Amino acid sequence: MKILLASSSLHKRGEISAIWAQEAASAGIGAGHMKLVGLDSLGRAIDEPVEDQPTFEGNARLKAEYYAAASGMIALADDSGLEVDALGGEPGVLSARYSGQTGPRDQVDAANNALLLERLAKVPAERRTARFVCAMALVEPGVGGGAPRLLAEARGTVEGAIIGPGDLARGDNGFGYDPLFLLPDVGKTTAELPPDAKNAISHRGKASRAIWEKIQRLVNADTGSG
Repeated sequence: MKILLASSSLHKRGEISAIWAQEAASAGIGAGHMKLVGLDSLGRAIDEPVEDQPTFEGNARLKAEYYAAASGMIALADDSGLEVDALGGEPGVLSARYSGQTGPRDQVDAANNALLLERLAKVPAERRTARFVCAMALVEPGVGGGAPRLLAEARGTVEGAIIGPGDLARGDNGFGYDPLFLLPDVGKTTAELPPDAKNAISHRGKASRAIWEKIQRLVNADTGSG
């Protein structure tokens, strides 16, 4: 089965593909059982949809439906971000666009991180609790001009905290807010974890495994196996 990932992020595709490969190996299924491909595989540009939903789940469904209809392929979309309790849940669904900065991903990430730390400047370490959230939606294109159909949804979260006042961003293994997101139980940021360790506990890792299991049930139901 070929599934289109409704994202241009190579980081996301790499993480989800690695997690699915591990799940397939554990289940004794061939690595080629499901192949996740990016938007670059389409050979044509598709304008991005406006992500205007108030929840991660709403934006994931919106993107999956949009790209399934535009490509004619089964599409998987995720919407993920950071919720900081002391900021009333910000940046939330605006995580990727928090600062309003545009341009290369590394510049946008740096601007978002700088704004987050600025807004938390007077918040003590014990009140910097936060979580990463990832919502995923799998949608198939409509048949005969019909509307796309939602096949499965999943959600994953991981609890942590933003590094304390005066602390420096740490780690090179992540992206986005990873260098600022501290896992108190291990004393490291998610950007300091090796990929396998991060995928084992991350919000996207949890959502990816949950959606993988739901896809297997769909495939088994269609084939009459399992």
